[in-house]
Parts: sequence; structure tokens; C-alpha cells
Amino acid sequence: MSPAVKVLTTVATVTCVALTFAPTSASAHGGKHRPHHRAAITVVADGLENPFQVARAGGKLLVTESGAGRIVTVDPRRKNRVRTVVDGLGPNAAAGAVAADGRIYIGTGEADSSAPPGPYPGSSVLVARKGKVTRLADLMAYELANNPDGQTQFGPGGEQLDALSNPFSLLAVRGHGGGVLVADGGANTVFRVSAKGRISTFFVPPTVNTGACEGRPNNDEAHTGCDAVPTGLAYGPRNTIYVSALTGEAPGEGRVYVLDARTAKVRKVISGFTAPTGIAVGRDGTIFVSEVLEGMPEGEPGPEFDPSTVGQIVRVSPSGKRSYAQVTMPTGLVLAGRHLYSTAWSIAGFLGIEGAGQVVKVSPKAFRR
Repeated sequence: MSPAVKVLTTVATVTCVALTFAPTSASAHGGKHRPHHRAAITVVADGLENPFQVARAGGKLLVTESGAGRIVTVDPRRKNRVRTVVDGLGPNAAAGAVAADGRIYIGTGEADSSAPPGPYPGSSVLVARKGKVTRLADLMAYELANNPDGQTQFGPGGEQLDALSNPFSLLAVRGHGGGVLVADGGANTVFRVSAKGRISTFFVPPTVNTGACEGRPNNDEAHTGCDAVPTGLAYGPRNTIYVSALTGEAPGEGRVYVLDARTAKVRKVISGFTAPTGIAVGRDGTIFVSEVLEGMPEGEPGPEFDPSTVGQIVRVSPSGKRSYAQVTMPTGLVLAGRHLYSTAWSIAGFLGIEGAGQVVKVSPKAFRR
């Protein structure tokens, strides 16, 4: 039951190196081996703290600014037109948020026992309406009672073996009843939470046992391999929902599951990604997948390491051809009309770089094969 934000601890080893760098418009546009036209990537908002999910909210973008403990709207037509709509969530408590049913749904991560308690319970779905924030659903209680992925949760001494519930991103449910789907990386499950707070299991992606994941030790012998760790959610054409899965951060073992939106039956599995954290799907079936750690060196990086070169977005055409845009540390993705928006420098705060987070518009010109 690997936590959805396990990726954030992976990069801690480069903190002292990253402190010597700072993002600029050039570094946001540049690429270590994929140079772009200057206008290929445009900064829409900067100065953010660990921006994770980005979603549509009318003509604005709704951004979860996790490091600042707030949810903001960004006007994509005017640079740095940022407005706070929910505040006081506590630093690094929320990873995802969407607007639906006349309110904002927010996912809060599993509480850290070593940190001071936050203002709202972890492993929950909160709702904010007219400035008031309340708890709608207790994901941890559901996970403890139902354990959808079937893995052993506690050791013989009662010790917690891994993350239990750690929601990462949300997707508004279309149609009757409303509510949201929640990609819970800790539970290895996509939950459905109704507008009234009822929780149900929507989809449990399987443990992966291929490539670098084969035989990897896990919570118990029955579930060896890499936990799926669902991260991103998006609607696709022909009544589908796409789910990106971190898959233990194993290189090349990340997955995208294409589900029937009504039954959650798997229609297709697309593999070959590395630690995907976000997904967006075009009307024609073109897929965009963010890889926040692409290019991160293994072990301790040398003094020449430049964190601005870490990360990319993969575009997969309907025919399966892939191309790549170098965007620094992207996490959340969303298509608004014809435009693709991404968070950037989304984990910079965990590298000791404050106020580096961005929201960027990624032009088709940014993608190279």
C-alpha cells in the first residue's frame, strides 16, 4: 500500500544540491535533450508552493497549492491572476481538489504522526462551500473496514506495514448523484464518494509483477511486486475513465488503465511509463501523462546536477506514437479547450526551493519524438 506521495520522499537526497538552483522562465522552457521554441511553454502563474492537481473550474483553473495549504483559482488568460478560494488546510495536507455540485471537493493525505496535527483530518474528502470547510468522507475508516486491495495492513505487533489511505487526485462524477472519484495511492484503490459522503470501491488496479517489479517484496507474500498507487484521473472518449498508476516508481512499469466509466471494467492497459502522476485525455483519444521524476539521477547527484531538467510530459497519439515535452517536475495535467495546462516545479518545496511552483501552458510545439 505505497503512499501516493512516496515520490516526494524519493527526491529528498537532492535537497542540498537543489538549493543552488532557482527556476526561471528559461529553465521552465528548456530541456536537457529536447530544446523548444520559446513560446512552446508559457508560464501562467508562478510563485506557488508545491502545486499538485490542476482542474477546470468554469473559465478558470483550480489548483491545489499543497505547500501553502490552500486552493486557488488561476486565470489562464492573464499571468499571475491568482485568487485564494480555500485557505488554512495546513501545509502539505491536500493533494487534489475539484469543483463540482456547487462546492469544492478536497482530498487530504494520511496524517503524519511525527508532525503537529493539522486543522482537518487526514485521509479524508473535505468539501468547501461559501468559505466553510467540512469533512464529507473518512477514507481511512473505509480502508480499515474494507481493505479493497486485500493486503496485510498490520504486522504481528500491530505495526502499520505501509500507508493505508493517501488520496492524491479527484475527478468529478458525471451524471446523476454527483460526487467524486478519488485516486487513493495509499489504499491502491479508486474510491467513489457520493455527494452525501457515501464511500464505495470503484476500481482496484492489480499489483504489477513484471520487469523491475517482478518478485519485489511487499506487505505479504501473496502480493509481491509493485503496488499500483493510482495517482491521476481523467475522462476519455467513448464513456471511459483513465487512471494513471505510479507502480512503485519502477522505471518503465508505470501504467494507464482505461476503464469503462460505468462499470469500471478494464478496456485497455497502456504501459511503459515511469512514475506517472497525472493524466489528461483529448477528445480524439490523445493521452498526456506527467512523469515528475523523469531524468532524476539514481543515488546522490553530482554538483553539476540541474533540477530544472527533471520531469517530462509524454504524449501518446491515438495510434500509439509517443512524443515528449520537457516540463520541470510536472504533476497535475488538465485540458481546457485546446490547451494543455500542467503544474511545474511541483515538488520543488521538498528540494528546499521555496515559491518555485508554476502552472504552465504546454503548446503542441513543445513535444518532440
